Amino acid sequence: MPIATSTTTSARLLSLLSLLQVRRDWPGLLLADRLGVSERTVRRDVDRLRELGYLVHAVKGPDGGYRLEAGSQVPPLLFDEDQAVALAVALRIAVGTGAGIEEAAARALATVRQVMPARLRARIDALEVEPAGRGPQVDTDLLMALSTAVRAREELRFDYDAPGRPPSPEQPPRRVQPHHLVVRSGRWYLVGWSPDRQDWRTYRADRMTLRVPNGPRFTPREVPGGDVAAFLSARFKGSETGAWPCRGEVVLHLPLADVAPFTGGDTAEDAGPGRTRLVTGSWSWAALAARLARFDTEVEVVGPPALREAFADLAGRAARAAGQRSE
Repeated sequence: MPIATSTTTSARLLSLLSLLQVRRDWPGLLLADRLGVSERTVRRDVDRLRELGYLVHAVKGPDGGYRLEAGSQVPPLLFDEDQAVALAVALRIAVGTGAGIEEAAARALATVRQVMPARLRARIDALEVEPAGRGPQVDTDLLMALSTAVRAREELRFDYDAPGRPPSPEQPPRRVQPHHLVVRSGRWYLVGWSPDRQDWRTYRADRMTLRVPNGPRFTPREVPGGDVAAFLSARFKGSETGAWPCRGEVVLHLPLADVAPFTGGDTAEDAGPGRTRLVTGSWSWAALAARLARFDTEVEVVGPPALREAFADLAGRAARAAGQRSE
């Protein structure tokens, strides 16, 4: 009998903790109803959670109730199966973010995996997560400082190591009103409004050296289009709309199955036996011609004429390069 009572109490404590984690305030009567016990039993269970290190505060008011607060120490955490798998996946992906937390993420993943049931460990071990790209390491303290400035709406002053233009002690620091901190292909970018340029700017975090203290507070703005990911993608494409500034249509002498894995978000469709119609773009006509040439097959240009001209120019340069003789 004592074993059964202990097991029942432990299960009820886990259920109570799970409820407290998904809602800020819980009336005592509602908790008792959800758990199928009396309010007196809820009070005793709350006291047991407090003994385990959880900060459960009593909420005053007509209904009364309880609230789980953050504490100075991390008590045991409770995750359901989906949350545990999601946490493990996130820890694996963290290795490729360039945030300088690879070792800590690996140790955390090992800890989570160790306490998982065997069936969940099998799911995690069978999952292969390849980072989209690993960029330069960024100091964690810098990322935290940037994130804090974004939340506090405080202007930043910093030196910037731009390619070909290293910072100089004589140069005044740059200024930016930080709005978003974004990771893209393993690199961290700060998106903000430049008061000096009166325009939006993006900066690679690994090239920033902050000056202290921060500048004045500012009123937040909305990035063009309202979607920071789409805005950043558009900037990389050299377009304000998010579309490539140079787009063309071609027919490649390859079957669709050979082309489709390399099209990304482009439009590709079957154009007959061994042929694929492809609509794609790039930031310049020369870059688009070179991108299409990588398929190493015959290319029929449907349009526009600017793409044909780019191919002709590329062919001329390639012929001149092929005719060169080394001394």
